[in-house]
Amino acid sequence: MTHADVTSPEALAGLRRRYRQERERRVRPDGPRQYLTADALPGDHAEDPFAPDTAGREALHDTVDVAVVGGGFGGVLAGARLRGAGVARIRIVEKGGDFGGTWYWNRYPGIHCDIESHVYLPMLDETGYVPEWKYAPGEEIRRHAVRIAELSGLREDALFSTSVTSLTWDDTSEEWIVATDRGDAFRAAYVITATGTLSELKLPGIPGIEDFGGRTFHTSRWDYAYTGGTPDGGLTGLAGKRVGVVGTGATGVQVVPPLAEAAGHLLVFQRTPSSVDVRANRRTEAGDIGAGRPGWARERRDNFLRIVSGEGAEADLVADGWTASAVLLEKLLPSFRRSGDRAAFERTYEAADAARMEEIRARVDRVVTDPDTARKLKPWYRYACKRPTFSDAYLQAFNRDNVTLVDTADTHGIERMTRRGAVVGGTEYPLDCLVLATGFSVGVSGVHSGRLPVHGRGGVRLQDAWRQRGPRTLHGFTGHGFPNLIHLGGAQSASSVNFTHVLDEQAVHAAALVAAAEARGAVVEPSPEAEDAWLAVLADGPDHEWFHAECTPGYYNAEGRGRPNGPIAYPHGAAAFHDLLRHWREQSLHEALRPRTSPRPHASTPGRGISSPPDA
Repeated sequence: MTHADVTSPEALAGLRRRYRQERERRVRPDGPRQYLTADALPGDHAEDPFAPDTAGREALHDTVDVAVVGGGFGGVLAGARLRGAGVARIRIVEKGGDFGGTWYWNRYPGIHCDIESHVYLPMLDETGYVPEWKYAPGEEIRRHAVRIAELSGLREDALFSTSVTSLTWDDTSEEWIVATDRGDAFRAAYVITATGTLSELKLPGIPGIEDFGGRTFHTSRWDYAYTGGTPDGGLTGLAGKRVGVVGTGATGVQVVPPLAEAAGHLLVFQRTPSSVDVRANRRTEAGDIGAGRPGWARERRDNFLRIVSGEGAEADLVADGWTASAVLLEKLLPSFRRSGDRAAFERTYEAADAARMEEIRARVDRVVTDPDTARKLKPWYRYACKRPTFSDAYLQAFNRDNVTLVDTADTHGIERMTRRGAVVGGTEYPLDCLVLATGFSVGVSGVHSGRLPVHGRGGVRLQDAWRQRGPRTLHGFTGHGFPNLIHLGGAQSASSVNFTHVLDEQAVHAAALVAAAEARGAVVEPSPEAEDAWLAVLADGPDHEWFHAECTPGYYNAEGRGRPNGPIAYPHGAAAFHDLLRHWREQSLHEALRPRTSPRPHASTPGRGISSPPDA
């Protein structure tokens, strides 16, 4: 079928019907409740297999300048940018055994970033590091997070294998009291939350899963003692074993090829296929990417963001699947969005999307030799309904004699587990091991979920305030009634496929807020009027609910239920949002400050970092 055929009015009408039928096959009445938390099942699903022994640490009751909740890239970048702004005592509290966040926990075989490493890894200009691959392996990324933290002097005050259990504002001293599960109760003038949007693993609520007699583990807690090998492969412990994988999203696409090579037989249990495009990973030389001249990484990163945000650029410096499909991303076609011509937006989007997805489906036919398997691997939904994936080995794995694709769309996943294996469509598939590539829950970590209690001025609980009035912030960072509390990665700001870029810009902004408050003897707290004005900006954008409501179930749309009511993101893309923040810092930063009632009692001397924020 040609692109002209796909984009004709008749073809588009037929495609809509097909997408709707495929969506309805997969929608479950229990929605997100089909998944369980790690503590809902017996076993050690949430245990940290990588942490050093930290038993016996004494509880802390001291005072720091800034407490950062989370030691992933968000927390590390916040610490680095704060250090560059002259902040001395910065304490990162991280539940993992070291810095790295998702790259600390996820060490499954085959793990790589799906964004080009030269734009994904932050602070390359400042650290002088040049990634070796176009798409870096997970261990290289984890080590870069550690590199930034150590060059910024963040390890000395950090608390690992520790979770924050509450944040309480002291009205008298105008400080936060930070309590943890290790008995700590220390004070901080400022708190920055950087807990991530995908940090709580989710497990499939398959009936009888607790009765399965084989080994089961989540990909973020990979059991190399059982499988043998490393993230680079060599899984000798799986020789001769029957291994099942649940989940065919971004993680499943990466983990299936090495499992296919190692297992006696691999069964891939698929509810919804991913769109899988060419990856073409390769080693890179510094000269290939212009590394070595000042600002090369920032230029490349900004170029990528503007293209995938729909802003366009004179040249495409990255030139990969993301930039080639940029017109189809959620932040596409800003000219239509800003003109308010929704009908033109939808027509243009639908035609371009249909052509792109037909290319993806045609690739399946070219690569997969068995017609029935190829049919089941074809994605029937719009491109941005699920995070696109890229691989040069995933589709090819289904050409192996020891790999079986088990389609579970009509049974809404595995029906039940027995002691011997998994049951789908009344057929039992014996297994020795079941790998859960089921990802992470959205919006259940940190202050937004209520799992981390936050009490602001007058003892008001943040979650109670938001439950009554809805989330209220200025730019997604700060809120009235909760002084010196700054959120990274949260709602009411902006997002992008390259989330580390967003986090770095947010870290720069957070450091600028702290520096301004210190210079002016103020606390960071916007007025209700400033919050109202920002909510009006968010509400003025287009409604994308129509799009997500038509998508196949996944974490983008709460398993087919659409997105929450109310504005949750800046509507004009991350590039425009970052420009807005820079202009606001130059012209209106005073809107987020109010005078302290007394001098800060525990101010410390300035520290040194890698570099100062470029525009703080």
